[in-house]
Amino acid sequence: MGTANPVLIEITRGQLVESSHRGAIAIADASGTIMLAVGNVDHPVYPRSSLKPLQALPLLESGAAAAFGLSDEDVALACASHSGEPMHTQRVGAWLARLGLSVADLACGPHPVRDEPTRTAMLCAHEDPTAIHNNCSGKHTGFLTLAKHLGAPTAGYVALEHPVQRAVHAVIAELGGLDGSLPWGVDGCAAPNFALPLTAFARALACFTAPTRQSPARGAAMLRILKAMMTYPELVSGTGRACAILMRAAAGRAAVKTGAEGVFAAIIPHKQLAVALKIDDGATRASESTMAYLLERLGLLTADAAALRLARTPILNTRDMVVGECRAAPLLASLDLARL
Repeated sequence: MGTANPVLIEITRGQLVESSHRGAIAIADASGTIMLAVGNVDHPVYPRSSLKPLQALPLLESGAAAAFGLSDEDVALACASHSGEPMHTQRVGAWLARLGLSVADLACGPHPVRDEPTRTAMLCAHEDPTAIHNNCSGKHTGFLTLAKHLGAPTAGYVALEHPVQRAVHAVIAELGGLDGSLPWGVDGCAAPNFALPLTAFARALACFTAPTRQSPARGAAMLRILKAMMTYPELVSGTGRACAILMRAAAGRAAVKTGAEGVFAAIIPHKQLAVALKIDDGATRASESTMAYLLERLGLLTADAAALRLARTPILNTRDMVVGECRAAPLLASLDLARL
């Protein structure tokens, strides 16, 4: 077995470190150079939902988004892991209707609503969640849009050999500089999720920061995805969610996307950098804290209290007393990011 990844985040209680989270980080520039590598960045990982900006590229570069009149809000939802709030589900429902489709055409299953007020209102109304509440329903509606544009069947659009997923695979492999078939697994929403090393994932994301190096259609698609995500961060995630908090704090200078099992990605256009990270044990608290800390050190969070709280989160007890904190471990705190 290889050397264990370093501890990136530690959780304190009183004077002791109570828990710790190991992980790996890759930062690439627009030329594909790996500017920072921490831990085993060559081991394939599933990016999970942090892959969505790449999965949305065929939707735009194919002309499907233009053909069906997609708004920037729709594009943001195609990249979203949303909370199931009305601002999400109503837009996805209207998008499906424009396609002549319905919730029944979504391959993703029902998903518990993450937003507490919405969940409470649904419980009071005896309303069960449907596939439209799945946090990936926007991505799936994007897949359906691409299928219709390609003249492919909408049924079975999540199958590995469907033209939609072949297009997604081709984009990821090309931008990541990878040959052959990528390893894959079935994501929680039933769509394929393609595995790649953090180095390749960071390189693929960094391509968004230099769109003129791409074909005109792909470059325009990259610009629009970044614009949509940074303009509508609450559609990409939800009220009070980490992605929304970090993008609001970055004020148009970064697009970020979380993924299940401790993955987080960031695209930083003005620095022509991209970040990909994975926490070994899959802890969301650690991936959020690591990304927030990196963005803070890169000068993107200024004095935004909510974003900085993600970088150094107080641990509270049931009386709301601060009893510890979730913070950068010494190795993470020692990284020289000023040179990037």
